[in-house]
Amino acid sequence: MATLLELVGNTPLVELNRLNAHSQYKLYGKLEGNNPGGSVKDRAAYSMIRGYIDRGEWKPGMKLIEATSGNTGIALAMIASLFGIEIELALPANSTKERVQTMEAFGAKVTLTETIEAGRDYVEAKAATGEFLLVNQFANPDNYLAHYRTTGPEIWRDTAGQVTHFVSSMGTTGTIMGTSRYLKEQNPDVQIIGCQPTDGSSIPGIRKWPVEYLPQIFDPSRVDRVMEVSQEQATHMTRELARVEGVFAGMSSGGGVHAALRLIDELAEQGVESATIVCIICDRGDRYLSSGLFA
Repeated sequence: MATLLELVGNTPLVELNRLNAHSQYKLYGKLEGNNPGGSVKDRAAYSMIRGYIDRGEWKPGMKLIEATSGNTGIALAMIASLFGIEIELALPANSTKERVQTMEAFGAKVTLTETIEAGRDYVEAKAATGEFLLVNQFANPDNYLAHYRTTGPEIWRDTAGQVTHFVSSMGTTGTIMGTSRYLKEQNPDVQIIGCQPTDGSSIPGIRKWPVEYLPQIFDPSRVDRVMEVSQEQATHMTRELARVEGVFAGMSSGGGVHAALRLIDELAEQGVESATIVCIICDRGDRYLSSGLFA
């Protein structure tokens, strides 16, 4: 038996061997949709709220507030409900109804803004009044520390230390920052590959931030390479993941797997004998059904 919070993390690795055309390389997807809130963001949400409570920065009666593109908001709403904390979440107006309704189901107040950047401005202004405590996933070290403490060690353990490449979509960058830090401590030769959208592409969960909104937790020295993925490539691979591998996920996962398969093709061209690539499967596909992603 376990509490819900004890089920955050320890997600499985599954081999993606049907999409991978090169059998000398192993490609694994880390199924973060198996977290109780359905995404990788459960880890950071728990870490950030727990950190505020443990340090005494959150006091009874204080409300939390945060801007989110979706998964972090769902995770924060779930975790906040377990601690009996009120939370308001600012969400882009083009978010799927599944995301909004899930946050509201957990008891969160949802405010729609034009963009995620506008949402960030909105929550910072409200936090400045003193009525709310800003979660601040873009600057909160407990975001990336969640992955340093859990995601990285799990990947190292479950690959028996054989991981050679780690591929992750980049949004707040917490996942790639914390996992990179841990894996590089174990083996500095592990290659860390970040995934960003091409100019003009809209891929939920992956961002190329304007300079003034670049997450403060992001340290470019912890990423060996950034690969760009188009909206069309991410969409196609998300559908292929479901159809070919039976992995039902969102577009950010499709973008990451596309980058991982492109990397594998490059390794084959270079004559690299073997490699073990781990890619983050960020969430589940059911929260994208109304978007037409799988139509």
